[in-house]
Amino acid sequence: MSSKTSEPVIVVGASLVGLSAALCLASHQVPTIVLEKHASISKHPRAIGFTTRTMEIYRTVGIENNDPAPDDFVLERAHVESVTGKWHDKSSWSDTERKPKAEKKPPSASPKTEYSAARGYVKPQDKLEPILEARALELGADIRRQHEVLNVEQDTNGVIVTFKDAQRNLHQIRGSYLIAADGNRSTVRELLQIPRQGRGHMQTIQSVLFHADLQEWTKGIVQFDIDQSDLKAFLASYSDGRWALMFKDEIKRDDEALRAAIYQAIGTDFPMEIITTAQWELTALVADTFQSGRVFLAGDAAHTLPPNRGGYGANTGIHDVHNLAWKLAAVLSGRSAPELLDTYDAERRPVALLRHDQIFVRADYKVHLDTAVPAGEKIDDDAMEFGQIYLSKGIVGADESLPRAMKPDEWMGQPGTHLPHFWVERDGIRVPILDVINSTWTLISASNGWSEAVSELNDRSSIKIQSVSVGVGVLVSGDVDVQMLLGISGSGAVLVRPDGYIAWRSVELQVDAGKILGSAFTQVAFQIAVVRE
Repeated sequence: MSSKTSEPVIVVGASLVGLSAALCLASHQVPTIVLEKHASISKHPRAIGFTTRTMEIYRTVGIENNDPAPDDFVLERAHVESVTGKWHDKSSWSDTERKPKAEKKPPSASPKTEYSAARGYVKPQDKLEPILEARALELGADIRRQHEVLNVEQDTNGVIVTFKDAQRNLHQIRGSYLIAADGNRSTVRELLQIPRQGRGHMQTIQSVLFHADLQEWTKGIVQFDIDQSDLKAFLASYSDGRWALMFKDEIKRDDEALRAAIYQAIGTDFPMEIITTAQWELTALVADTFQSGRVFLAGDAAHTLPPNRGGYGANTGIHDVHNLAWKLAAVLSGRSAPELLDTYDAERRPVALLRHDQIFVRADYKVHLDTAVPAGEKIDDDAMEFGQIYLSKGIVGADESLPRAMKPDEWMGQPGTHLPHFWVERDGIRVPILDVINSTWTLISASNGWSEAVSELNDRSSIKIQSVSVGVGVLVSGDVDVQMLLGISGSGAVLVRPDGYIAWRSVELQVDAGKILGSAFTQVAFQIAVVRE
């Protein structure tokens, strides 16, 4: 999609979310400039677990998961006195309530439902970011390091960013829109004076990163809760010989004390190298709005969500910019009205709010729960990953009466939800249905009855829709009832957005289908450029 304006979208921050924003925008051929105050990628690995939905997104922009977690992989955490000492119990990624070591679940009577063709990705953030940056540069993004943003102004036509370069010289650059992906202490958010709400600051975390071979004692476990009377900490592996020990106290430690604490956590001496240390705030806050005029907040700038086994922190930010990028592309092309951008806050902020609340009903963070506020009920992990619903003016047929999240197969094609996964055969090759959509507007039907309606619309529309007749144009692979999965009859259809979310549905083929589809599409795409004969 070519851009109607030559002014770029400016992204502030070149960490995980900022680079993902640049990558998503560049994949839509949107001119993008990234301003990052640091000279290089952080040496501290930070995030390591990237969810299946995140890997779906990266797949659409040309980044493949070449080292997926195996199907039977279970990320386990052990609660121990020390790694070589007494082990109390273990729990899995999704099983956040601790269970005794001896307790085993009976084998499932039926195979686990497959919600995605993608698999989770275990890779340290400092190893993933260079991959994202290289791909973004390949697609044409302009990434400028040692450029610190000092001020942001905006008018009805664009934004003006004032920044200083590595030589401390002041510059200004003008852009069409701005994405603030500059972290928890976002300069842009503070300049806009956008307040935040939530559990707030919980603790300042001190951590030490070190290199050591601990395989002799870890028994394949990569996360440990260390619980001693004078040492309470969390130990995590980055699966490349590096380990991080994060202290649950706020004691300042020098190198000698850090080394002693590492030995105490493991329970024995061993060869090791301390790489670096870090200090960061354990905070849970969500901005009151994710949009101020032409400026959008994403990632930690919008929502600071503590690290948890659901992977809500970095992954939520990546999903933010994927939601926003195609909308910016549509507006900048002149084919969609700017009101489309208002759906970003309407769709993404409720996701962050629910994830904020869900963190504190899980065992890891119950101790931090504000007892004056009802805790709510824990929502299934698959529902949180694939089944959070969007409610906005860009969706027809969804309202506040619906649950905030359910599993995709439980939604059965409900508008506002992510298109449920199923396999199809296209040109003799088995692919997931998301590959068929390929970041374009797509009408999926169980027959070819809608093809004429799509052709009629495409003849007079500046935004084209591809028509996919499952069972006719593409064949279903496997034993899947697509009609039941999408909640339609044999003549019905669902309209899927470029980000894979269902925007509209017709249970059956209607009289004057072209007019009905056209009316719905104009609404959900905020279409403004229609070719008149």
